[in-house]
Amino acid sequence: MTQVVIGENEGIESALRRFKRQVSKAGIFPDMRKHRHFETPLEKRKRKAIARRPKRRFQRSN
Repeated sequence: MTQVVIGENEGIESALRRFKRQVSKAGIFPDMRKHRHFETPLEKRKRKAIARRPKRRFQRSN
């Protein structure tokens, strides 16, 4: 769980920036997007196949 304690003379904007930085470092957004809605097995296979495509392009065959 990400927390930001606001200092005595700190503005809300700087605290929000610190919070966003901590959230991005923790990798919360990709996880949140992944769990946003139910994904059927077919959708999961399609997503994984799309993710594999760029990797296959750069592999060399000997």
